[in-house]
Amino acid sequence: MPRTELDARFSDPDSVATTWDQTRQVLETAQLSWIVTVRGDGRPHMTPLVAVWMDGALHFTTGEEEQKAVNLRGNPHVILMTGCNTWDAGLDVVVEGDAIPVTDDQVLQRLAKAWTGKWDGQWQFEARDGAFQQGDNIAQVFAVRPAKVLAFGKGQFSHTRHVF
Repeated sequence: MPRTELDARFSDPDSVATTWDQTRQVLETAQLSWIVTVRGDGRPHMTPLVAVWMDGALHFTTGEEEQKAVNLRGNPHVILMTGCNTWDAGLDVVVEGDAIPVTDDQVLQRLAKAWTGKWDGQWQFEARDGAFQQGDNIAQVFAVRPAKVLAFGKGQFSHTRHVF
């Protein structure tokens, strides 16, 4: 369990910290997340993706030649974000950590089943040879164990930090 604290500087006076269970539920149920990676020249790169929460980490896929994969070969530091685009309700969540390749076929098989639950089963992967396969397409899988997670409550504004 992470250490959870409310940052009163950026929170309404009567707000309370968002619990880790509430924050994790947003990560588990998000249909879409955004990832930020760092290019070799230091410029950020941001793109949407589908992420799966399993075993205390967020997992995502990428093709070997996609920009995020190229960036990760030089720098594993990432930020993954999810939430909603409303001002007065909801919870936005930001995960900071390192993207580590997942190549164990047993873990990948469990992840493939989890991906099937996203977007009404439209994400169908076969796990083999240390990657996800979809026909002729091969996708690398990465896990991000959070170092820090920020949860931004809206409406009654709160800024919560979960540190691992």
